[in-house]
Amino acid sequence: MASTVENPTNIPEHCPGTDSANAGKASACAGCPNQQICASGPAGPDPGIQLVKERLEQVRNKVLVLSGKGGVGKSTVTAMLSRSLAARDKDSNVAVLDIDICGPSQPRVMGVLNEQVHQSGSGWSPVYVDDNLSVMSIGFLLSSPDDAVIWRGPKKNGMIRQFLSEVDWGNLDYLLMDTPPGTSDEHLSASTYLSQAGLTGAVIVTTPQEVALLDVRKEIDFCKKVKIRVLGVVENMSIFVCPCCKRLSEIFPATTGGAKKMCEELNVPFLGSLPLDPTVARYCDEGKDFISELPNSPVVQALGEIVKKLVTVCESREE
Repeated sequence: MASTVENPTNIPEHCPGTDSANAGKASACAGCPNQQICASGPAGPDPGIQLVKERLEQVRNKVLVLSGKGGVGKSTVTAMLSRSLAARDKDSNVAVLDIDICGPSQPRVMGVLNEQVHQSGSGWSPVYVDDNLSVMSIGFLLSSPDDAVIWRGPKKNGMIRQFLSEVDWGNLDYLLMDTPPGTSDEHLSASTYLSQAGLTGAVIVTTPQEVALLDVRKEIDFCKKVKIRVLGVVENMSIFVCPCCKRLSEIFPATTGGAKKMCEELNVPFLGSLPLDPTVARYCDEGKDFISELPNSPVVQALGEIVKKLVTVCESREE
């Protein structure tokens, strides 16, 4: 197993490391899920790491949005955070990078499904949702939203490198990166390319029930092993607010105390909980700006508090 960090703690004794000419080719690499990535990559440090560092020099905060499992609303929460950050301060610049290569959701959630990416001498131009909010996704490069992306690890790795090093992001206050569930190729690629670019940290999304929290614990462990700071955990769909009678219901019961209890046990920040509002969910499916159109929604109000905490955590890093 080849590592993605300098001093990992979870690799076999005889792993040659990614900087070795034998990376992915030694006998110790047999059976490692990352063997093909290591074997197909360049011997020695990947030159893409330096390219990414140079491209992202004008990006103040680079934040990965992770989830232990699918179905917890990670892509929706990414879009919510980006819209709220952009609306909070019109002088700040926010962007979303969709590195969920096989399941790109951001073009639809952000309401720019049929837009096209343009290329200039300075690189790819992201698609603008608002004056201070932009997005880049492989979804813009497909001929149809229904096209399947059937790629192995090395090709995903190359696409992520291109997104990070060849998109003309300009001056950004926040770059949120929407990742697929779990700890797979995309996560290893992102952590490798961002290793020298000043990655701010990761926001982890979960739902209250224990089956989701079990996988989130693994995601937190992944962050610790690859030295990614956990900025905090967001508990999505914590409670259901009936749009008719306003009655509160637990769709996903927090039988073990939910995300807040887990954060206390693992000593990671808890950013807050988001209720489940069917109206907001519909707005996200339709790509509408729910921040301005549904200002009284309990989701929007809870989101404001979460973003306030996230900004504080990010700013404390810069001091």
